[in-house]
Amino acid sequence: MQTWRIQVMAELAITFLGTGTSQGVPFVACDCPVCRSDDPRDKRLRSSILVEAEDVTILVDTTPDLRTQALRQNLRRLDAVIFTHSHTDHVAGFDDLRRFCELADRPMPVYASPHTMADLRRAFYYAFDGQHAYRNYVRPEPHEVTAPFRLGSVEIIPAEVPHGKMLVYGYIFARHGRKLAAYFSDCHHVPPDVIAQILGIPVLIIDALRHEPHPSHLSLQEALDVAAAASAQRAYLTHIGHDLGHEETGKLLPPHIRLAHDGLRLEI
Repeated sequence: MQTWRIQVMAELAITFLGTGTSQGVPFVACDCPVCRSDDPRDKRLRSSILVEAEDVTILVDTTPDLRTQALRQNLRRLDAVIFTHSHTDHVAGFDDLRRFCELADRPMPVYASPHTMADLRRAFYYAFDGQHAYRNYVRPEPHEVTAPFRLGSVEIIPAEVPHGKMLVYGYIFARHGRKLAAYFSDCHHVPPDVIAQILGIPVLIIDALRHEPHPSHLSLQEALDVAAAASAQRAYLTHIGHDLGHEETGKLLPPHIRLAHDGLRLEI
């Protein structure tokens, strides 16, 4: 019988639940080559990852596609959820956490910056007010993140990056004092102090929306520049729009950098 948890052979495993931009790919009512592509790697749900160690499973963001993502991955347990920011494509699936609260019969620990937590409390007031704390309802246990924290054996280090006119969190994941992966799904540049924190990182997951510059996201070339500045051993591009077809874009990339795709699992 298949169990809920994938066996983790490495120090950390990361699964891409979604790799698409805020509208997903294909876009509604679009006939471009990527939106009409038969390549399953061009079918992109909204961006989110699952981070697993042998003692903990962590979801990053609750996208509008969370139910579909959880069913596709046969996800049966979550130990905690961390949020990058409060844009709709990263929080709209919040209520789908109710099933995981029901299965575990406990509140769900949720971690976010004070600003993002305030937005979550406002948008999902019914979950935070304690009046609907039933077993089969979403029951958040809020934790405001202002410094590194630990979930099981995984240390999580928040790093602020600019996303349009706002600052959002990227996260660095470490175990046993060793930084293993960094996740920056939404940013238009990565400040020097953050680059310094991730120098030589084994895996960098970085925003790469399209070829052309964008006011709140990295372009493909800008993402490559960040990976080079950070001397990332491997880099995976995410939050991808419909400008970047998987097959043709992959031919433009150096060997250690790849477009991520939904369902891709990394072992670090």
